[in-house]
Amino acid sequence: MINKSKSWEEFLENMKSLDYKIKFGKHIAFKPKNKARFTRTKTIGKDYSEERLKERITEREYIQTPAVKKRIGNVIDMNTNAKVKENKSYEYWATKHSLHTMTESVIYIREHGINSVKQLDEYIRKNAEERQNIQDKIKEIDKDMQLLSDTMEQVHTVKQYRAYYKEYKLNTYDKTFYEEHKAEITRYETALAKLKNPIQNCQIPRIF
Repeated sequence: MINKSKSWEEFLENMKSLDYKIKFGKHIAFKPKNKARFTRTKTIGKDYSEERLKERITEREYIQTPAVKKRIGNVIDMNTNAKVKENKSYEYWATKHSLHTMTESVIYIREHGINSVKQLDEYIRKNAEERQNIQDKIKEIDKDMQLLSDTMEQVHTVKQYRAYYKEYKLNTYDKTFYEEHKAEITRYETALAKLKNPIQNCQIPRIF
């Protein structure tokens, strides 16, 4: 969302559009739609405090966004297109459109130093690889966002039930206390185990 936001206010609106609820206070907190509790962003890491988030959005404003290149259109097959055969006006437009598209294609090829079919094939192959790399990166970002959301929830759970777990560890023979707070202790242990899982590859805040 930081990459899509030009201001702090726009960032908050973008988070709301993703069904995140926001709680303001000394430290800002977010809650995904499918989660039960709010989590303060500062517990995730130093780059996620409110101050740092604002700085990152401001820093982004000074990064120049590359111009979006116009996409070259498609050539219309005059032999198989039904509308061309049925409508003379459309046939005229399609002919003009296809000639314009082919001209743009020739200019594009020359601008990129392509002088042979072999070079064109190589250029197409490289572009296909780049598109695949971008798609792979998008998938990784989506995965990281889900992991971040889960981590926020787990950190919140650990903080919420830490006192119950500490009391239980001080006297593990107190069966009455354990039975009364078994649910809280179990939630703490489950969340802590997930946070310590090396697969998550994340820093655990020092709150335990």
